[in-house]
Amino acid sequence: MLTPTEIDFFWVHGYLRIPQIFTAAEIDQMSNEMDWLIETWASRSPGWSGAWRQQYMDPETEKRSELIAMHDLSFYSESWMRVVTHNKLCDAMGDLLGADVELHHSTMHVKPPETGHPFPMHQDWAFYQHLDNRYVDVLVHLDDTCHQNGEIRFLDGSHKAGAIEHITQQADGSGCTPHLPTDQYRLEDSVAVPAQKGDVVCFNIHTVHGSAINQTKVSRRMVRLGYRHPENQQVGGQSLGRPGIMVRGCRQRQEGQSLFSNAGPR
Repeated sequence: MLTPTEIDFFWVHGYLRIPQIFTAAEIDQMSNEMDWLIETWASRSPGWSGAWRQQYMDPETEKRSELIAMHDLSFYSESWMRVVTHNKLCDAMGDLLGADVELHHSTMHVKPPETGHPFPMHQDWAFYQHLDNRYVDVLVHLDDTCHQNGEIRFLDGSHKAGAIEHITQQADGSGCTPHLPTDQYRLEDSVAVPAQKGDVVCFNIHTVHGSAINQTKVSRRMVRLGYRHPENQQVGGQSLGRPGIMVRGCRQRQEGQSLFSNAGPR
């Protein structure tokens, strides 16, 4: 699926845009079911917490900023089950991760019009810690992105530094969403990677990234998928201890490893 040049680019820079993974017909169905998920299942909130908000938004915008989100879309939608197991996408993940690839999660991130939530600079490692970097995040684009609606931006090559400790407490000692110091990791120093509807942008779990607020009059709809090598052990965060479906290859049995439990709630 990917050329040697594309694979090298990913491992050198920490990110890669792959154009037009999905057909127009697939995008139409994904888009329709995404809108249904937003209305039926997704949650609306002020978004991530922390002092970074005052650096990214003026006081009035900060009060009105909103994020629409939900996890595990394939639990609720046929078309999104097809997305996470899509042949072209999973072939690309195999090119980056090797013959054995496991789905870890899917998460909706929708920026509503005009005050759609920005994201401070961070690594996704902070939200689901793994022992090594054999983990690729994939942003599925349902809308064209640009500066005005908050396209994804990366610190080029930042994945080479490995995992970085994040700010998780505010000045008063209360907890906040993990993020990196705004004076050391600046959005304006990052590389913008705009994409078109049907494209995916993938990046390493250690690549530092963020995005600006959506200033347009329409929503910016995007879904993040996480794929990993099944031997890359998770030690904290989202979906900890939960196996994912194998989308390529097989899960090799480790010494002493037991079958996954199928015991339900009692």
